[in-house]
Amino acid sequence: MTTGQTSGSPTPATPNCPSSKATSGSRPPLLTRPLLLRFVSVVGASLSFFLLLSVVPAYAAERGGGGAAGLATGSLMLATVLGELVTPRLVDRFGYRLTLIAGLLLLGAPALVLTVSDNTAWVVAVCFVRGLGFALTIVAGGALTASLIPDQRRGEGLALVGLVSGVPSLVALPLGLWLAEHLGFGPVAVAGGLAALTAVPFVTGLPDRASGADRPDEPMGVVQGLRTAALLRPVVVFAATATAAGIIVTFLPLAVPSASAGVVAVALFTQTAASTATRWLAGRHGDRHGSGRLVLPGLLLSAAGVLVIAPTADPVAVVTGTALFGAGFGITQNATLTLMYARSSAASYGTVSALWNLAYDGGMGAGAAGFGITADLTGYPWAFALTALLMLVAVAPAVRDRRREGPAAAG
Repeated sequence: MTTGQTSGSPTPATPNCPSSKATSGSRPPLLTRPLLLRFVSVVGASLSFFLLLSVVPAYAAERGGGGAAGLATGSLMLATVLGELVTPRLVDRFGYRLTLIAGLLLLGAPALVLTVSDNTAWVVAVCFVRGLGFALTIVAGGALTASLIPDQRRGEGLALVGLVSGVPSLVALPLGLWLAEHLGFGPVAVAGGLAALTAVPFVTGLPDRASGADRPDEPMGVVQGLRTAALLRPVVVFAATATAAGIIVTFLPLAVPSASAGVVAVALFTQTAASTATRWLAGRHGDRHGSGRLVLPGLLLSAAGVLVIAPTADPVAVVTGTALFGAGFGITQNATLTLMYARSSAASYGTVSALWNLAYDGGMGAGAAGFGITADLTGYPWAFALTALLMLVAVAPAVRDRRREGPAAAG
């Protein structure tokens, strides 16, 4: 018995037992023309978002102080979360192409006029519109991408997409600050805007909607998705690891003694490298043996990494801990998203993308906010240790998910 089915949707392959297609030896091509076209908009959106992610708060702070910087980032993330909630409905009504084009326009066009005014309200408004655009690109784009990847190679395909989007973000984040320092804010804002807008023509060559016999009459909505246990359990597990990701990125530079500043750069690079590698390996393993068995190990490895980081004065512990966390985070990223797509119909891919990205953004934001309060009371080492302990709450849904799929896999 497969849990979490929507009315009229087909029975998906269980996560612990790959489908007959996946085990038949058939390996359909992964790098098709539509997927390569999609990569253009993936890179464009990533460059546009991350080039300005740290630059805009710096621009706001230079003119309105730290409070203005906080409002700019807060506005961006609030709009992103709100946009993620409504995008599945937009996809259902207007299709993938139009929604993705709208997202790229909303992400790119406001950036071109960011420096027209240095008024805080103007900057916050620009950030809000760009946040809505970013939400449309990641949710509609993520659902479209999933529809372009063969079921038999879903894990590997999602890992490849993560790499295509991850590399531009790694380059663009420090590059944006460097360019702003040497060229000024205006040219960087224009570059960020053009990165998204240049990708728009490539979207017209992509398919518009999920098609085929597996599309039910009514796609699943976000609320229904949250009420579907087979989707909610992976969401909870991934949110737990995303919470720690937000904490590490935000507070590791503050927690490590200033004399060891170089350690932070090494640690964060190690985390990203480990995450990228294990996300790819998890995808390949999941396609061959099922992704369900990877969720719990990924969670436990992530929690262990956060615990190892706790003695923040020890450089070896910090680098080792971030490597362990990055490895677990990459596994959890791929395994949870692959499972969620496998458990839904193609028409509900927009909802799956929204739920997963909400777990990502919401988890990172909540983790950073809560950790800051906790660290003020306990100090950084104990705050990291408590974070690792709280992450283990997600073991319960991970174990339950694995047990529920066991009988189906065996059958």
